[in-house]
Amino acid sequence: MVNGILVRKATVEDQIEWNNYIAEHDDASAYHHYAWVQAVQNAYNQENASVIAKDTATNKVIGIFPAIALHIPLVGKNICSLPYCDVGYGLADNQEIYNAMLTYLQRSSTPKKIQKLEIRSIDTETFDRDLLKNKKVRMLLELPSSSEELMASFKSKLRSQIRKAEKNGLTVSLGIDEQHVLHFYDVYSKNMRDLGSPVHSIKWFREILAAYQEQCLISIVYSNDEPIGGGLIIKSGREASIPWASTLREKNKLAPNMLLYWSLLAHCADNNIKRFDFGRSTFDEGTYKFKKQWGAIPQLLKWQTFTTTGIAITGEEANADSPNRLRAVAENVWRKLPLKITIALGATVRPYISL
Repeated sequence: MVNGILVRKATVEDQIEWNNYIAEHDDASAYHHYAWVQAVQNAYNQENASVIAKDTATNKVIGIFPAIALHIPLVGKNICSLPYCDVGYGLADNQEIYNAMLTYLQRSSTPKKIQKLEIRSIDTETFDRDLLKNKKVRMLLELPSSSEELMASFKSKLRSQIRKAEKNGLTVSLGIDEQHVLHFYDVYSKNMRDLGSPVHSIKWFREILAAYQEQCLISIVYSNDEPIGGGLIIKSGREASIPWASTLREKNKLAPNMLLYWSLLAHCADNNIKRFDFGRSTFDEGTYKFKKQWGAIPQLLKWQTFTTTGIAITGEEANADSPNRLRAVAENVWRKLPLKITIALGATVRPYISL
């Protein structure tokens, strides 16, 4: 306890107060919702290392720090805030409280148990294009109060691309029932195989829905009743994030991605969501340009790794997934595997890949 601040490990009994706190915090993301920690625990049996801070005089929550202790075979245990997503930093009423929570996490990272502490934070002060070049950013879009206003704000080219999908006979369905989960996973698993990346298990997505409940939504795009696009958003307060969006490569000429994103953006605008997080991209490349056309602006990601003594190793971990020869070979091999094998292997190894 420091200066009237009680810091301790968070438990499921804290989730109501936890979620009430982040709902009022300007810097909270949908990943800060306690549901993310719950899903990680329930799907992958990883250990909750989250921290909560309270005012000793009032017993009110004054800070939270979501974190997971990832048990990695042959490597050991790492604390990550947060795994399987882009952000997961602590939130507090002031810097003193944040520092107290960070110190608690660092002290729990004893050399015998924890290899390192990783915090996936953000940089709200860097906007210079030269400083953002080749860096990882998340793309954020401020939403108006209705889908009509949102559509009107788009350039004519973007509106025509959305209409193109509809003219191609594509339809869209929103929901959180099992059929939406199955259709989403069908598209997601095929897309990830084509990208050469291990998939999450379907249990992971079922646990996301079970934890977030009505704060989660799936969109499926169909062509002649065949699912060819799928996206999943999570919400917290007035912010929504889209951790996963996939389309079938051979169907991309029909523009399913445009209808997929429009359906989710329209839903958010019509349901009091004020900010939409498109997720991570490399500044001024590929997916960055796709997200930028919707009006999203970049926010620099600042991922930091600390030793067990609290020394920062580097602030460049957000960019550590740049292509290399070994990775390219592994991806090429993965693409050639049968779908069922990639699903089985992915479910086995994915819990230990924090990205």
